[in-house]
Amino acid sequence: MAVTRLERKGRKNKNVAKKRVNAMKRLATKPVIKNIDVEAIKAEFEAGAAKPAAKAKKAPKAKKEKAPVEEVKAEATEVVEEVKEEATEVVEEVKEEVAAEAPATEEEKKEEE
Repeated sequence: MAVTRLERKGRKNKNVAKKRVNAMKRLATKPVIKNIDVEAIKAEFEAGAAKPAAKAKKAPKAKKEKAPVEEVKAEATEVVEEVKEEATEVVEEVKEEVAAEAPATEEEKKEEE
């Protein structure tokens, strides 16, 4: 009698077994700890902790007073108005330049003659 081999099932079983073994190896591994200077690491942590504390002490001295919201709004509206005025002036200048460069209309041509 001939035997039929289930090739896909065999590959699947082997892959499942390999994944299981690799997962166990990965979970069982421990990092190798060699040549670590514990004192240097402690010094780094102390230096890092000292810096934020120094910044916190300096912050109140350098703290600026914030302007009230109403004053800021007033300043913003003034700036907006100035920009609008400048924009209208520029638009008027451009209109004048375009009008000067534009060819004369038929009525103006008749008047000139």
